[in-house]
Amino acid sequence: MNVLILEDEPRSAARLADLLKQCDPATHVLAQLPSVAQGLTWFAAPRQGPGQPGHPDLLLLDIHLEDGTGFQLIEQAKLTLPIIFTTAFDAYTLQAFKTNSVDYLLKPVDPDELAAALAKFRARHAAPAPDLTALLRLLGQLPVPGPLVPAYKPRFMVSSGAKLRSIETAEVAYFFFADKATWLTPRQGPRVDVEYSLDKLTELLDPARFFRVNRSFLVAREAIGTIHAFSGGKLQLDLLPPPRQEVFVSGDRVTPFKEWLGK
Repeated sequence: MNVLILEDEPRSAARLADLLKQCDPATHVLAQLPSVAQGLTWFAAPRQGPGQPGHPDLLLLDIHLEDGTGFQLIEQAKLTLPIIFTTAFDAYTLQAFKTNSVDYLLKPVDPDELAAALAKFRARHAAPAPDLTALLRLLGQLPVPGPLVPAYKPRFMVSSGAKLRSIETAEVAYFFFADKATWLTPRQGPRVDVEYSLDKLTELLDPARFFRVNRSFLVAREAIGTIHAFSGGKLQLDLLPPPRQEVFVSGDRVTPFKEWLGK
């Protein structure tokens, strides 16, 4: 089975490739692409027909890519191949259903859920396509969705040993980057690593609640305790719970930070 992965987070893309191999060692990942532009370029290149070495049988597609959405790629490239959506959001299931969607998996992708999605793909791929005329007619009666509106991430699925658990975004104090990983620090309990970069988290989270104070810290408003002002406009933050290192607001972010606090 040939699979193409569209995912803008390298760590998530690599994990998907590993999970695919675990589910089916015969799986061949044709490419891992991070953007709509690269996806369009890839699909515009001459490829062999379905079932051939250069043609994907299945697309694993993130909704939010570097330069747009997976739906834009589907529309512009006029894609008809089966798609498993892998996304941080649960707000686009109906829109995904209107495409040639096999399944809709929330990150971090659970291995068992991916295996089930692949089994669903194989079952559909082997059988004649069902008649969806009546269902499509019903979908056509639904209100036409408006422009894609950002939906802020409500929770995070994180690994705790061999188990997965959910942390509500409202319980997050701050995120920080250290030891080549991104860490989530909840208001209570130990920190846990997440698959997202701080740049990606800045897109996923409500800017009214979270602010990127420097290259290494993205903090929630509620986690800010005392703010210490130094000469030259420098600011130091006391965060709750206290991090292991001192946290300063970068010089170029002091003014936006003060404006954010005043909103």
